[in-house]
Amino acid sequence: MVLESINAPADLRHLDDAELETLAREIREFVVQAVSVTGGHLGSNLGVVELTLALHRVYSSPRDILLWDTGHLAYVHKIVTGRRDMFPTLRQAGGLAGYPSRAESVHDWVENSHASTILSYAHGLSAAVARSNAPERRVVAVIGDGSMTGGMAFEGLNNLGHSGSKVVIVLNDNGRSYAPTISRLSESMTKIRLHPGLRQVRSRLEEALRDLPAVGGLAYHSLQGLYSAMREVVEPPAFFESLGVRYVGPIDGHDIAGMEQALRQANEFDGPIVVHVVTQKGRGYGPAETDDEKCLHDAPVFDPAVGPPAGWSSPKGYTQAFNEAMLAAGEDHPTLVAITAAMPGPTGLLPFSHRWPDRFFDVGIAEQHAVTSAAGMAMGGLRPVVAVYSTFFSRAFDQANLDVGLHGLPVVFALDRAGITGDDGPSHHGVLDMALCLKIPGMTIFAPSSAQEVPVMLETALGLSGPSAIRYPKTAARHVEADQVGSGLHARKVRAGDGAVAILAVGKMVEAAEEAAGILAADGVDATVWDVRVVRPLDPEMIADAGRHQLVVTVEDGIRQGGAGTCIADAIADLQETRTGPPVLSLGVPTSYIAHGKPDRILTALGLDGPGIAAATAKTLPRSLLDSLPGADPDAEASAGS
Repeated sequence: MVLESINAPADLRHLDDAELETLAREIREFVVQAVSVTGGHLGSNLGVVELTLALHRVYSSPRDILLWDTGHLAYVHKIVTGRRDMFPTLRQAGGLAGYPSRAESVHDWVENSHASTILSYAHGLSAAVARSNAPERRVVAVIGDGSMTGGMAFEGLNNLGHSGSKVVIVLNDNGRSYAPTISRLSESMTKIRLHPGLRQVRSRLEEALRDLPAVGGLAYHSLQGLYSAMREVVEPPAFFESLGVRYVGPIDGHDIAGMEQALRQANEFDGPIVVHVVTQKGRGYGPAETDDEKCLHDAPVFDPAVGPPAGWSSPKGYTQAFNEAMLAAGEDHPTLVAITAAMPGPTGLLPFSHRWPDRFFDVGIAEQHAVTSAAGMAMGGLRPVVAVYSTFFSRAFDQANLDVGLHGLPVVFALDRAGITGDDGPSHHGVLDMALCLKIPGMTIFAPSSAQEVPVMLETALGLSGPSAIRYPKTAARHVEADQVGSGLHARKVRAGDGAVAILAVGKMVEAAEEAAGILAADGVDATVWDVRVVRPLDPEMIADAGRHQLVVTVEDGIRQGGAGTCIADAIADLQETRTGPPVLSLGVPTSYIAHGKPDRILTALGLDGPGIAAATAKTLPRSLLDSLPGADPDAEASAGS
């Protein structure tokens, strides 16, 4: 196999055309096999095989800086930079990350799993390279797979053009982003415009015209007008060049020789240049090529002979509950509209979009725009629901705070994948949303503990006069009977104890809190358990009840500092006028970047499962209570926590 001989980018440069073709096929087979075992991003990587090979044959990484936007396109890059043998551990705890990782390799510069940022990185790196002792190093930014729908990409593009930074921008157009029509004429024009000899002739002609007595300036500007007219006739709209960025393409993204020629010639241009390549997402694997929705953008564990099973990508758990709740709410609320940022399927909004296409808005990877657009819709009398992943909500915090919150607008945020999400690592854990939402004055925050809570909370949120958020996890949803579902803005008392300890749990942590109560009961501690349901405003009845206990424990799967526990502790303290209230132990996610792994294992490691909550509670119980327990040794030393 050719692939077995590739251990570093330099190994690619001695291959002939036939060997490169064989290598591309072997890489696709390798990626399909690897992802079938671990799950991961499949279609996007199958589409960039030839592109990645061309880049590594032309540029000398890591001396030349190769940047990927988004980072899920980098599997092939990882294979050819010496990490092939690590793929059995892809997205597994302690194994190969699903995105570029600076800790893994000197070939990885940016983790970059949040899209549309790479041109800004490229702008900054090119400024640093230009001022270094090796200014000839190249900066190459690969952007595509929807990333050009994000506003930050255009901000970076604008500044690259303004500064004249020497950056090669490879626009990977796989049908999910900017896509001019391919034609023989445009391919011919690309070769002509990139040809170094012709560019030199053009420069000499321009200089000669400028020097003509009296009419030089007029002649020069007339020539520029001719150039512009020709571009409008024979090329796609000169959008990039209007920003000061030269554009060439489109080029076949599966023609290695053609891309190498274009990239080498683009290197001669003294400024930012876009090399537009057209690739096929999912190329070379039948199930991906025939997946109309997303070309197997991501995939679960599957049989590579047949591909993922039918319906594998359908919403499940809390997302499915939200899907069904939106359909029901859409019938009852004619002004209800749904907004998402390039994720109608993963957020469960596809059925809504099919039922009411005129009430559905997919704005692309543009969370900031999505939120402010929702604010405008609410101002105009609509009832917008913005469905995004929790991790991407942080990108639009300013808009949620000032465009929605400051105006007190009734926008509902459906925050999917809240809490510890697992395999995609630190950039995708949804641990900040609750703390962020709590900083927005007047925002009501719901956290369902079961699938049955989702429609109840959505209906309540739609009846509010101000902003609200419903945050729910990626993991399986608990299903409960009707008598275990709350209502309105009330908390729900799950279990009544004897006044020793009250555990106030948020969202999915209710189930773990119940398990902890069972463990404590076996040791003689009869705990009260509350399902908080609404983190703000907190239910006064729940707070009053908690204040009557000797210890209060709060549990959340969001960031602990500034999260729900902080608000609950403040509310309990506010109850006390003449005496000190009970101590409050807040359990949650620490302020750290948490590596990829299975969610349940991560939560266990953080002490956010039943045994962990029980152990932390027992360690913090007052000494007087410990001494009163059956079988307690009065001489034993009890420890107290905070």
